[in-house]
Amino acid sequence: MPTPQATVADTPAKPLLPYATLLAFTRYVDRSGPAKAAFVGKLRKQRETGRGFNPHSRLIKALKTDIDQHTPGTHLVEVNDVVDPRWQRLYASLTAGAASYLTSIEGQGCRLTQTNDALAMIGDLPVRISAHFGLRYDDGRSEAVRLHFDEEPPTADLITATLHLLRSNMDQILPHAEPVLVDVRRGIAYRGEAGKGADVDRWLTGEAAGFAAMWNAPQH
Repeated sequence: MPTPQATVADTPAKPLLPYATLLAFTRYVDRSGPAKAAFVGKLRKQRETGRGFNPHSRLIKALKTDIDQHTPGTHLVEVNDVVDPRWQRLYASLTAGAASYLTSIEGQGCRLTQTNDALAMIGDLPVRISAHFGLRYDDGRSEAVRLHFDEEPPTADLITATLHLLRSNMDQILPHAEPVLVDVRRGIAYRGEAGKGADVDRWLTGEAAGFAAMWNAPQH
């Protein structure tokens, strides 16, 4: 009698290992109670289906072009006219704050510089840490800039987690740079002080363990 052959349907699917981006992990950290589990479940489904879209990409490009060309928000204004109509309201809510941030760094002799992504292990959870762009100033300073687009301003926990994770991986992202989180809607830049790193590490390691446990929980 011939040996039965395994079919694709018989082959167990490989487990989807926990993984997060900096954006996803800091948004998770900023939630509490059942909202954490719901958020992780949504992330897992997005990864399973391969869905995902960044509506902010054209605004980021416009902001970077204005920085690079030392133009006072010219490209930020123009992008509102060319973006897909369904995103025009979103862009209208972002460009004024982005222009305000642009004004705050103009005249300081800054120029764009490349950053690299870093893969950090927070406990057993791999997290991809990235900045949106880097800046170098004529006085020798450099910054790795992360943009916050959400309607609500960043909370203290989100700011602390973002700046700490960027700083902890700066050797890979942009050596000797300082991390900056920019609240784009309000044009506010947050530059945190170093310190209490061990306390933040313990907090984030616990959060990462919770993230992984929720990710690996049976799906219903």
